[in-house]
Amino acid sequence: MFAPEPAYRHTTIAKVGILLVNLGTPAAPTARALRPYLKQFLSDPRVIEIPRVLWWPLLNGVILNVRPRQSARKYAKIWTPEGSPLKVHTELQARALQGQLEQRIEYPICVEWAMRYGTPTVRARIQRLREQGCDRLLIIPLYPQYSASATGSTCDAVSAALRDIRNLPGLRIVKHFHDHPAYIHAAARQVRDYWSHHGRAEKLVMSFHGLPRFTLDRGDPYHCECHKTARLLAAALDLDPDQYLVTFQSRFGRAEWLRPYTMEVMQQLGAKRTRRIDVFCPGFVADCLETLEEIAMENKAAFTKAGGGDFHYIPCMNEADAWIQALTHIALENLHGWVSVKWDATAAGRVAEARQLRARALGADREGGRARSA
Repeated sequence: MFAPEPAYRHTTIAKVGILLVNLGTPAAPTARALRPYLKQFLSDPRVIEIPRVLWWPLLNGVILNVRPRQSARKYAKIWTPEGSPLKVHTELQARALQGQLEQRIEYPICVEWAMRYGTPTVRARIQRLREQGCDRLLIIPLYPQYSASATGSTCDAVSAALRDIRNLPGLRIVKHFHDHPAYIHAAARQVRDYWSHHGRAEKLVMSFHGLPRFTLDRGDPYHCECHKTARLLAAALDLDPDQYLVTFQSRFGRAEWLRPYTMEVMQQLGAKRTRRIDVFCPGFVADCLETLEEIAMENKAAFTKAGGGDFHYIPCMNEADAWIQALTHIALENLHGWVSVKWDATAAGRVAEARQLRARALGADREGGRARSA
């Protein structure tokens, strides 16, 4: 059965909806909140490519009885009065994008945000956009580099939500923006701004989220896109090849993941008595557990324990003006043909009134019945 359609009126001016989607976060930094969140995340076949018959007993019998408590302790270290940093930043980015679009174009656009895992769900936000009169949707997964486990999974969630809809909206999805000039400029600006206030190290470590090695062998472009981002960012920062490193973090399980591992590199640099190291995470557009706890706390501790000197974590772009401008640019590029800077609200209103008159002439009721005239 399809979900009920939002109420329709012939005088309604169709809008375009934009949905920003990030990975997800638990509702609270507690084991009780982490268990359903981790179960949803680790049950996704895009995330864990292991046959269910092998994975299910391990997930439900071991991992979900141990990992929630461990993860809860980590989340508690970074939790804010407003909630999860990832959720806070994603919401602020959506608001900022809405404001930028309203300044640039008059076309009616609604911006919402969702989490692939946890809440608010992709399904709920798509429904909200439709209730606001959006008949076209632009989905922007907030992952600069494409991976099947992140962007691909977001596409799965969008597809699942659309299966319940009778009158499908127009749909566009941004696959990636790893080499988009505006994104590279924003990332470089973030690093330069930090350096201008705190000085700089001789070497910059660019740490990306890791994936199992087999994903590269099976054709996932993620590894290549991370390295392209790093090359472009290094060029924007005027760095020579020996002035930066590319590493991969967040390894899980015993399988080989993309190398080199960030933690091992931190330990090696510390053992060499490196006086200072700067770490930036270009694959994250908002600070989260992986940046604030894993990098800024765990990796810092490993670096200093091994004998290293100063450890500087460069924050994600979050709501930095350069990033919001870049996000606006990416959105407008992908809205091409859907919106126009010449759109006029008065003229659109006249068209809607004429549509209502034609509908009534064809027998539609005064409240906008089912007959929809052209």
